[in-house]
Amino acid sequence: MYDMTIRLRTDSDKCLYQQIYEHIRQEIREGKLLAGERLPSTRSLAEYLQVARSTVDYAYDQLLSEGYIEARPYKGYFVCRLEGIFAMEPREENEPEPDTSGEESVPEEGCIDFSPYGIDMNGFPVGVWKRITKNILNDNNSDLFAQGEPQGDYDLRLTISRYLHSSRGVNCRPEQIIVGAGNDYLLLLLEKILGRHVGIAMENPTYKRAYRIFESFAYRIHTVDMDDKGMRADRLSGLPVRVAYVMPSHQYPTGAVMTIGRRAELLRWAEREPDRYLIEDDYDSEFRYRGKPIPSLQSSDEKGKVIYIGTFSKAIAPAIRVSYMVLPGDLLDIYRRDCSFYSCTVSRIDQRILNEFIRDGYFERHLNKMRMRYRAKHDLLLAGLEPFKKQFVISGEDAGLHLLLTAKGNVTEQELLERAAAEKVKAYGMSENMVEATMRKATVLLGFGSIDEAEMQEGLRRLQKAWL
Repeated sequence: MYDMTIRLRTDSDKCLYQQIYEHIRQEIREGKLLAGERLPSTRSLAEYLQVARSTVDYAYDQLLSEGYIEARPYKGYFVCRLEGIFAMEPREENEPEPDTSGEESVPEEGCIDFSPYGIDMNGFPVGVWKRITKNILNDNNSDLFAQGEPQGDYDLRLTISRYLHSSRGVNCRPEQIIVGAGNDYLLLLLEKILGRHVGIAMENPTYKRAYRIFESFAYRIHTVDMDDKGMRADRLSGLPVRVAYVMPSHQYPTGAVMTIGRRAELLRWAEREPDRYLIEDDYDSEFRYRGKPIPSLQSSDEKGKVIYIGTFSKAIAPAIRVSYMVLPGDLLDIYRRDCSFYSCTVSRIDQRILNEFIRDGYFERHLNKMRMRYRAKHDLLLAGLEPFKKQFVISGEDAGLHLLLTAKGNVTEQELLERAAAEKVKAYGMSENMVEATMRKATVLLGFGSIDEAEMQEGLRRLQKAWL
């Protein structure tokens, strides 16, 4: 524990020990000091604050007597676990409720959550990851603590380029790849490359987080209608846009797979002007359960019109926070000219771990195992939804980590969500992903990535009670 910064006021009517006591108590109540966290020793804190040690002793004694901290012999003072402490804090009159708009709500205790965002962390190869990490740190790798390349370490970029070519058909050199801590950073970097106030086309519905990021750039966003083949390429010609953001391998949230013909239409649109580009977000292409793998849009790009973005967050774990972007040649030149001074946002240690994890075959084995786990959940969910087919159309199957249920009757999305919530089931509405409201049947998303089989079956039983 570091020494604690406490602003002591000599002009206050409260004595010094009381000010120290109240500050620490408030830090504990607000969760800024966590249960089990060690406090500075009375001697250390007294020296740091330039007060008598007895002053700190009095403050600690008061905290001890009220149960906020505990003293452990020969170890020091530690914050106690205080269940329900936040409920003791009354809301000030006229104080506004906290704003949670735009955040994913947390289901209540006992609620079964069909989240389309979660993944199965039980399959994460903790032992392998720890062993690779240990070996890297035990070796004499002092170079890992030096400044790395702005685009990411070359060895990792080479490994990613080989993986993308074999698994997705992406044609690129390591020099075209930029490694970053999540897609958010890469999109921010892309804004520096493409420029501000760019006209961009997005599908509706779409991945709302990307929409908000583009909106923050002051990009002029135009929504384009979709059909079962993906974005309507014929609607782009009349729009003042030079970039289109698409998810051709598995569109989120509809699950649509873009046909080869539609991909060719988009490429032809981009090729008509020198400054037109397609952003291909290939966020979960690894998880396909029926048919042959679908090559990336970038694999068909012969004119350098596709900006390819992918991530390891879905395939390995969200906390890995390693994404990558493949730039076509002319945009790579702009990056090197205007943006190469930006440092890579992924630590070199994490890059080395990931590189060895992929290079030595652990990633491929992990993917094969997760495909089997997700396929089993996918099939179980489809089988469990059989009784729902009289009242719902089920779509989005065979890929990804969620399915869609579209009501055949006149029920609203809100009614479906409320009925599910009454049975302690959290489902997700399509409207959350709509940029512009359009007349459509009520549709809900049921994810299966992070839910186990027993929970899924119980959740389906509750949904039958709620919806059928």
